[in-house]
Amino acid sequence: MTQSPPGRAAAPREAFSSRTVFILAAIGSAVGLGNIWRFPYIAYENGGGAFLIPYLVALLTAGLPLLMLEYGVGHRFRASAPLAFRRLHPKTEWIGWWQMGISFVIAVYYAVILGYAMLYTIFSFSKAWGDDPATYFLSDVLQSSEQITVGFDFVPTVLFATAIAWVALLVVLLLGVQKGIGRVNLVLIPLLVLMFLSIVIIALTLPGATDGLNAFFTPNWAALADSSVWVAAYGQIFFSLSVGFGIMITYSSYLKPKTDLTSSGLVVGFGNSSFELLAGIGVFAALGFMAGAAGTSVDEVATSGIGLAFIAFPTIISQAPFGTLIGVLFFATLTFAGFTSLVSIVEVVVAAAQDKLGLRRRSAVLLVVLPMALISLALFTTTTGLNLLDVTDNFVNQFGIVAAALVSVMLLTAGFSALPTLRDHLNSVSSFKLGRVWMVVVGGVTPIVLGYILINTLTTTLAEGYGDMPAWFVNTFGWGTAVGLVIIALLLSRLPWPASSAASDLSPSPAILDAFVDRNRIRGDQPLSRWSDTALRTPALDQDFSYRTVEQGTAAPSGKHAAGTATPAAPWTSTGSDTGSSVPSATPSTSEEDPR
Repeated sequence: MTQSPPGRAAAPREAFSSRTVFILAAIGSAVGLGNIWRFPYIAYENGGGAFLIPYLVALLTAGLPLLMLEYGVGHRFRASAPLAFRRLHPKTEWIGWWQMGISFVIAVYYAVILGYAMLYTIFSFSKAWGDDPATYFLSDVLQSSEQITVGFDFVPTVLFATAIAWVALLVVLLLGVQKGIGRVNLVLIPLLVLMFLSIVIIALTLPGATDGLNAFFTPNWAALADSSVWVAAYGQIFFSLSVGFGIMITYSSYLKPKTDLTSSGLVVGFGNSSFELLAGIGVFAALGFMAGAAGTSVDEVATSGIGLAFIAFPTIISQAPFGTLIGVLFFATLTFAGFTSLVSIVEVVVAAAQDKLGLRRRSAVLLVVLPMALISLALFTTTTGLNLLDVTDNFVNQFGIVAAALVSVMLLTAGFSALPTLRDHLNSVSSFKLGRVWMVVVGGVTPIVLGYILINTLTTTLAEGYGDMPAWFVNTFGWGTAVGLVIIALLLSRLPWPASSAASDLSPSPAILDAFVDRNRIRGDQPLSRWSDTALRTPALDQDFSYRTVEQGTAAPSGKHAAGTATPAAPWTSTGSDTGSSVPSATPSTSEEDPR
């Protein structure tokens, strides 16, 4: 048999200068618009103070475990999502492309919402919305059409603001991982927290703030018996932590080899949740004031999403003392949170293009950002853009992110037995050790919860449709987007990687083979031409293999479960961490972690 080439030495990969910068960048990705305008209402609607119990359980049993899983994949294979999954196992490469596609779609409409926030930061100085914020937002700012279609009647102010957002993003990404992404988060995240703390302090002094906080925190213990409340908690944790669409895989690939991963995950997870709780306090203190000023109850003014940000809050700003200051701080906070999240989302696509095409960073950034900006400006800055944004956002989240996360977790758990190896990798560099409980949670609890969320949403949407929108519109831009991303991912995974691509570089860690899926390759019945590493580890067999000996059918079964799988011979173990070379060893490797 012909031995495949071992691969070339990898070029130095860009990296964050420190663990602190990485943590701030990861928090910047996680803390986005949903933390501010989604969590407070979700908590209020699902038991108030009692919601914090399922929320904490969801954080510990789904959010943090998934976050650490993605850290393990990104850091071990040090590549973009598609290449990281390819290095893990070629049959999982398509998952990385799926996640990249999800990030692509989210970015093109997320930038428009960022444009709204930028406009309203300026509008806050003059309270331009007057006495009717709803009409001003829909009719004056968006000039929203009553027709549900796709048109090209552009709204100049939205077009201009969104274009500025894309230019700012382009500049940051061109500066690179540390000088651009790292430094921006190093400045904006502390500033964002200080600004929102200021909003909370001011909101707590408003008349009626106590009523809002009582509505937010008063526990409805009966809600804990409702399964939908627990599903809402898991959904909120899942969507707010930026897991499931390649961000954390990409960011963790920029970490230095010896970085404490699990402790970083704890800081990011609890930091994100702390900000959400802070957002709940600030938002409901302000809504309590709004309800008191209108002579109504809090439940009549409580809302979420775009309605909260661009309709309810302008009403509060118009009536509250220090209203201008509240408005500028609130919308600047939305702008900063949205921008750091957008940077992380687009970086997923940039990293994938850079790895696939073997481009320098600046070329990859220009190749990715310019077309994305044109699509964003063409489709979502028009009078018909709001409905398109609504449908695309719902379907790419509910049937994109959730489905991609579910499939990836199931494949890594049941398909390729990757959890033991990823656990060992995380533990090899981390102070907080993961054990069997982590594997049970990731491989058991998380798929059940994600599967339930996906099936429940799917059946509800199929039965009731999506709002009052025409079927052709929902089928094209909703279902069409969700299904199309999977098809495109499968096609991209079939395209060969050019010789100049990062796939030709020697992987920093060996691929993960499974005793069942790869039994023929392990026994030497098939060539290993798709892998360029010189060593393999098969956790299911508790054994390390050399490509050469495996391909020739002479690998020694050293693991306790490996009896009868191959002809006995001297085992080989790797000794070079960056050369990928293999040398004979007198004794088989018993290390849990890859010996390289």
